[in-house]
Amino acid sequence: MTQSSHREAVDLLQKLGLKQYEAACFVALSRLPHATAKEISEISDVPRTRVYDAVGVLESKGLVETHHASPKQFRVIPVDDATDVLRSEYQSTTETLRETLQSIDPVDTDTESTPSAEVWSLTGSDAIETRTRRLAEEADHEVVLVVGDSLVLTDALEETLRTAQRRGVSVTVGTYNGAQHDSLDSSGIETSSLDIPIFARAVAPDESSEISRILLVDRDAVLISSKPTDDGDDASERAVVGRGSTNGFVTIVCRTLLATIPPEFSDTAFGQVSQS
Repeated sequence: MTQSSHREAVDLLQKLGLKQYEAACFVALSRLPHATAKEISEISDVPRTRVYDAVGVLESKGLVETHHASPKQFRVIPVDDATDVLRSEYQSTTETLRETLQSIDPVDTDTESTPSAEVWSLTGSDAIETRTRRLAEEADHEVVLVVGDSLVLTDALEETLRTAQRRGVSVTVGTYNGAQHDSLDSSGIETSSLDIPIFARAVAPDESSEISRILLVDRDAVLISSKPTDDGDDASERAVVGRGSTNGFVTIVCRTLLATIPPEFSDTAFGQVSQS
């Protein structure tokens, strides 16, 4: 294990809820079939007096096994089992968080409801992906998705679109450039190239950025995202979201997108996601 891989593993474990010493001890143990507290300390640089506490926490989470010899021996459970345990704990924590946040009473204010003309911004591919799927899940009649980046069509989003279609929602998937259309041919989703280059340039006016996705739901909600062309960082994707049939932003996007759909598809499912 290289030093950079070691640091990355420790960082990832900390993001999953382990403290620094716990993560360092876990990584150290993952490199050995078993080890004493002294050996863990030597490999992990965790003070020996803190190793017992850290390993104790790992043991309580089911991540470490203990052989009660003299001295005690410790070993981690298989990596696949460990990741399953951490995934389960992470999901349980997020579900508890959801329930707790939903149970909190809102603060009464004199603030009026959100004006329909407002447009909100959102940053980060994960957050934008979640909002995209959430909007599609809320659709009653129609979803139009224009893809500028093939990575946008994740397995989760594809399944969301198929589910919407099974509910009777009209699902339209297209691209605004031939290159992306060709790259999506192998995705299993039927798409068609939409002729909206002027609109795409208006949203991403120079070559330093590109449109990632344009989503229209029930002609009442719009999400448009873009990201720098030379940056692979998911956090660099940014989106704007608007709602309301009287929202000027929604109206412009709606009219522009619908004008790109060929007449022969106006009354039929166009670029539909396969329900298989």
